[in-house]
Amino acid sequence: MATTSAPVYPANTPIPFDLFVSKKHRALPRGVLGFADSSGNIVFKVNRQDSKSSFSHAKAILLDSAGNPLISLYPHNDGSWQGFKGDDGDKNLIFKVQRVLTKFTRTELEVFLVSENQGQGELTCDFKVIGCHFQRSCTIYKVDSIVAQSYAQTSEDLC
Repeated sequence: MATTSAPVYPANTPIPFDLFVSKKHRALPRGVLGFADSSGNIVFKVNRQDSKSSFSHAKAILLDSAGNPLISLYPHNDGSWQGFKGDDGDKNLIFKVQRVLTKFTRTELEVFLVSENQGQGELTCDFKVIGCHFQRSCTIYKVDSIVAQSYAQTSEDLC
């Protein structure tokens, strides 16, 4: 039986944990975005793949630490994105993301979980992402509750 030394994080953990985002981690090839735990182990990676034909779009793939595809993200011409389970862009739609506000200092996205919206006709927003690219920060809300936050570390944060 094969075992891996990769950390496993449950989906509904009651204890928050930190992930550190980097493009310059020593374990990552150039151009790959990585998410490391507090021990410096890469937990997730995001690979971008350019389309090789004019009929398909470029996509991004979220991989686990072993390199297995978890979610593939496809952009659409209207600025929205769709997330599919694994590396299959035709089946198993998990969520849709729509940009609802783009200002110079702020971006807002609405996330619609497909399983939560099936049979309801019009989609209802399950999460809202509000961010500022200048500060490299964003906050994810479910209704009025914060479920996740991201911000750039400064030298003051490290003291």
